[in-house]
Amino acid sequence: MGLLRRLFLTGTVLGTALCAGAPLRAQNPDDLAPYKMIRSLQYVQDTVALGDHSAMEMQRFLLSTIDERLRTAESAIFDDPRNVDAALVYAMSGGNPQTLELLIRKDVDGHFDSRLTDALRGYLSGRGTQSVRSLAEIFPEYKRSRVGPYLALVSANSVLRKDPALALTYFDWARLVAPGTIVEEAALRRSIYIAGENGWTEKSMQYANRYARRYLRSPYASQFADLFVKLAVDHFDALKEEDILEVLSFMDVPRQREVYLRMARLAAITGKNKLATLAATRAQLLSEDGESVPKVLADLYSGLASVPSADVASAMQAIAAIPDDKLSAKDRALKAAARAVAEEVLRVPEGGATQAAVPETETALPAEGKDPSYEGLNQAEMADRAMDPRAGAEEAPVAVAEPETKKKEQEANAGIDPAFDTFVSSGRSKLDEIDALLKGEGS
Repeated sequence: MGLLRRLFLTGTVLGTALCAGAPLRAQNPDDLAPYKMIRSLQYVQDTVALGDHSAMEMQRFLLSTIDERLRTAESAIFDDPRNVDAALVYAMSGGNPQTLELLIRKDVDGHFDSRLTDALRGYLSGRGTQSVRSLAEIFPEYKRSRVGPYLALVSANSVLRKDPALALTYFDWARLVAPGTIVEEAALRRSIYIAGENGWTEKSMQYANRYARRYLRSPYASQFADLFVKLAVDHFDALKEEDILEVLSFMDVPRQREVYLRMARLAAITGKNKLATLAATRAQLLSEDGESVPKVLADLYSGLASVPSADVASAMQAIAAIPDDKLSAKDRALKAAARAVAEEVLRVPEGGATQAAVPETETALPAEGKDPSYEGLNQAEMADRAMDPRAGAEEAPVAVAEPETKKKEQEANAGIDPAFDTFVSSGRSKLDEIDALLKGEGS
């Protein structure tokens, strides 16, 4: 920390001296104006967003140093409005919210705008919805000030759920006035989420494209990857494949492969089998010789997507052959779930009985000893339900049938083989267990 402190002081003093044409001299941090320290913080934060992860330690140090400086500053230092803005920027840049509270209590000369500080205090304390109206009223007045870009981010976050379209306008303004900064990085990332959640897929893809062009080296790029994967899976039918490929084209091969694997996993879990197969295939093609884990994962997700197909027996064999020691705990659970589904699909009802022949348009499973007329409880329906974490264990409420309807149902059910009924009940029980196993896996 001593080295960081010296580097910070040297850089700040050097920059100040060069700008002012003054001779270099040692300077105590207690003598530095807060607005000069905030400039250093902004530079470091922007450097981090652009990919210099080594600057993250300096960022933490600067936040701590600025916090101490603001807490011990004399009230007269805020006669300079640049220092007032610096305190506000600090509060909106990940600083200690209690420091802003302290400055407001000490502000007997009215340096701080109480409307703005009250709104910020509400937001920073988690009462964002209570400050929405105040921020909406204040933002136009401050949008072109030094705090404008940061206030735009805060205003957008406060209206995310209530008015997503308005939130996007705030984020767009923040990007416009602060290009190439951590403000733009955050605005783009959050805009992808808002647009995707509200079905504005074209907008969301535009934001994703811009992010991929500029901020893939950001330490927050993993969050972007998660957002992009969810966007592609949730809206695959509405998206153009070339648009997805364009975003991925800005990534290096290992990162592309990682995104494809995440996409294949989420698609398989949520029953988007076409996308799961496509993404898993692309991940396999990007796996180099000697890289066993990516290929194993691609095989697993491809196998999951193949379970609801007519070739479920081959899919089960492929899944069973995947070594557990190459999988994470969650992926081992997925493998177990897929095997359970496949086994239930392939298992012959006791006695080999069935109620009706398989229609000519369907293909019976080529399992040895299996009644060729039995399809197996609609394979795709069973497997899709098992792979979809949103499918709950509870059955939908059953409407009360009229007496005549009940009579017809009893007549229709009179010939049901008890063995077949037992098979159906067993299958449902197994699927309920799998639903519980996969609960939460889609997030």
